[in-house]
Amino acid sequence: EVLALVAPEAGAAVAEEAARQLHEAVKARDTAGAERMLAAMVSKDPAAAFNALLEVVQDDTEVHRTVLPYRAWDLLDVVGQTHASTLLRQSLRYCLNAEKYRRADWEEHGKVLTGLLDEHHLLGRGPGQRTAEDGYVENLSRTIFNGSPTEAAGAVAAALAEGFDPAAIGESLALAANQIVLRDPGRPASWESPGKPAGSVHGDSIGVHASDSVNAWRNLSRVSQGRNVHACLILGAWQVARDRAGRPELVSASPLPTEYHVREYAGVSDSAQLVDKLHEAIRGNLQGHASAVIQRIADLKLPEEPVFQCLLKYACSEDGSLHAEKYFSTARDDFRTTRAAFRWRHLSGLARVTASEYGRPAAGQAEARMLLG
Repeated sequence: EVLALVAPEAGAAVAEEAARQLHEAVKARDTAGAERMLAAMVSKDPAAAFNALLEVVQDDTEVHRTVLPYRAWDLLDVVGQTHASTLLRQSLRYCLNAEKYRRADWEEHGKVLTGLLDEHHLLGRGPGQRTAEDGYVENLSRTIFNGSPTEAAGAVAAALAEGFDPAAIGESLALAANQIVLRDPGRPASWESPGKPAGSVHGDSIGVHASDSVNAWRNLSRVSQGRNVHACLILGAWQVARDRAGRPELVSASPLPTEYHVREYAGVSDSAQLVDKLHEAIRGNLQGHASAVIQRIADLKLPEEPVFQCLLKYACSEDGSLHAEKYFSTARDDFRTTRAAFRWRHLSGLARVTASEYGRPAAGQAEARMLLG
């Protein structure tokens, strides 16, 4: 399977019509026509093409469909704008392939989104700049986590209408997803499989998927234009609330670390010692202990870089059921774009997932080490 050269469609639509026409071509499963349209848009304005593609992506709030376009866009800084068409075609192809499995419930979140954009007069409105205090961000994250998908989406739409900075709303989304990671009781025994034992939270766990999805939505909002700035955040709230709603017991569950775990490290205050303790917890598959070490480091306001270096080692060495490196990137980005009062929660989640995945070496690791000497 290869991506052959595509000739841009002659007389491509003007910007305001491009998204609609591309959307119609995808729904009709017209692969050749959709690719020609996208190529024509990219040749004129990659950013406009990206925004048109996002309206197609928004048809289904599914983790890989959501993550792929942002990671492709982010890679343009590495490979260059001249390859924008090649990278964005990956996302377009994914959406085209998904049309084989289109379901009636795809329409549900779309109707909610359209209604909220109209109700709060968000179409044609630029992003707000209102500062959100820590308490507001925390309360909004709880509303998103505790509410139904419709309630969570409505809360975010209302926050956007009140003029709050989209970046602050994105923080709330990420914190809500992080609570799924920290409260997840782990894979039940009836679901265990090779590499994913009972109690594990790595791989395609509900929390990892929710965090990766929300990270993509908040970044898509940041780098997009027009309606997509608002739509991506509203859909991010819808998706994380839907994921949590599938596990209602999470609302009353206690997040890690517990008081028992925290007490284990109350007497340790040296940064190097705590990082050693983090290594021990990860290698022992002690999820709660790993998150407690992070909590202790946060309480002492110690530097984060040694912690990142520790966790990066395992993101490279462990398989994590194909999610180790992706979730590391998510948690690192969420840490850096979340205010000091809450950012360490993301590292607690990452430490927990890392402890869960340890002991399953990444494919190709031994060969890579040999080649690197």
